[in-house]
Amino acid sequence: MPRTPGKSSGVVIAALAFSGMVVSMMFTLVVPIIPDLPRLVSASAEDASWVITSTLLSSAVFTPVSGRLGDMYGKRRMIVISLSLMILGSAICVFTSALPLVVIGRTLQGCAVGVIPLGISIMRDLLPPGRLGSAMALMSATLGAGGAIGLPLGAVVAQYANWHVLFLVAAAMGAAGLVLTITLVPVSPLRTGGRFDFLGVAGLSAGLVCFLLPISKGGSWGWTSPLTLGLFAAAVVIFALWGWAELRMRNPLVDLRTTTRREVLLTNLASIAFGFAMFGTQLVFPQVLQAPAASGYGLGLTLFEAGLCMAVGGGMMIVLSPVSARVTGAYGPKVTLMLGALLSIAGYVTALFLMTEVWHVALAATIVSAGAGLGYAAMPASIMGAVPTSETGAANGFNSLMRSIGTSTASAVIGAVLASQTVQLGAVTLPSRDGLQIALVISAVAAAAGMVISAFLPRRGSARRGALPEPPQGRPGTRLPGKAGEPLVDDVAGDARSRSAD
Repeated sequence: MPRTPGKSSGVVIAALAFSGMVVSMMFTLVVPIIPDLPRLVSASAEDASWVITSTLLSSAVFTPVSGRLGDMYGKRRMIVISLSLMILGSAICVFTSALPLVVIGRTLQGCAVGVIPLGISIMRDLLPPGRLGSAMALMSATLGAGGAIGLPLGAVVAQYANWHVLFLVAAAMGAAGLVLTITLVPVSPLRTGGRFDFLGVAGLSAGLVCFLLPISKGGSWGWTSPLTLGLFAAAVVIFALWGWAELRMRNPLVDLRTTTRREVLLTNLASIAFGFAMFGTQLVFPQVLQAPAASGYGLGLTLFEAGLCMAVGGGMMIVLSPVSARVTGAYGPKVTLMLGALLSIAGYVTALFLMTEVWHVALAATIVSAGAGLGYAAMPASIMGAVPTSETGAANGFNSLMRSIGTSTASAVIGAVLASQTVQLGAVTLPSRDGLQIALVISAVAAAAGMVISAFLPRRGSARRGALPEPPQGRPGTRLPGKAGEPLVDDVAGDARSRSAD
């Protein structure tokens, strides 16, 4: 029986997927103007880099927070708030060139990335079982696909219009997503209740800032500088204290006992590896496509042309999302994750031997993206097969955070490799062919790590036996027990899959 009263399942899926696409596109729309940011905001290159760093930090901090708030107070409500913050941040950047205000605007934009895990969670609450697998796969695929599509779109806007128009586009698309969410997505009545863990938010935020900031700035600060090492050390201490406190909280921001279950833990570790492997395509292939032929490897494309080549891979992620759902439904997420990692490895190996023509690079990027798409689409199924319904928002938000840590680490590691392996072409310094090949090998190793980690996931049958026990089926309107000490949760369709905690 459909669980979206008054609304078609297809309409709900389309509205949520569009909002997810908008959020992921927002991150890459600004890529074309990154080299010009110091001039555009009248600041040094070091200061202007905060326009990018601020979005990274706010997205990492707000994603698990919005997931927990969604579980407690309503997932659609948090999607609306997240999109509203994105619109506000975009509007600020439309009307100003002052660095502090642009950084504030970009920080608010980063708060919207939680829309994707929230959308996946609300799908579990509302959609009929027959539509759930493909819908979650599509929503998860928007994380990579939207970013790939945003690159050529941003290049066109940056080439033919003022740079502020990029943010006007982001605001307009965010507004469209907001209207679609309000008008087409029903409210899920599932709530966990309890008190919000402000101490947990403060600890997680401080730990993430101390960890991600030196990853982002280590190249300019120096990896062995006292500031970089001091922040890493502070992150270790803060996370240790945060974990100790979370284990003693009645309603923690992140239920660490749940995250240490085999299926959840391994899926999150695999997410880091997949995030690293996927981001390798964004760091290596565009440079090959855009570098001049005089570099010895470059293909001399414009940013827009390179973006179109990369967008093919993003489209492939969308195309393969129903395939991922079918494979996961038939064989379990373990097989899908391993298959996705294997495809990513194949794509990078292809690039090592075929990178002299545009179609070579486009093919390799598409293969890697296809693999990442299969993996990304299978992760929500793996996570939600092992957590109670009352924790889906927080669990998916934490899984998205793990992917962000993977991409951030890839940016630091591969960026350091490319910066150390360079060639001089006139006044321009470019990565060398050897540096690019080393980066491809590192990305392939990350994909291989994802495959090895996925191999230790339980088989489909054992995963379900090891998952949380199914509650008794109730009639519409009945109430099922949530976690100990928490309010009861409504069963809105008679087939709710709420699970009690261990």
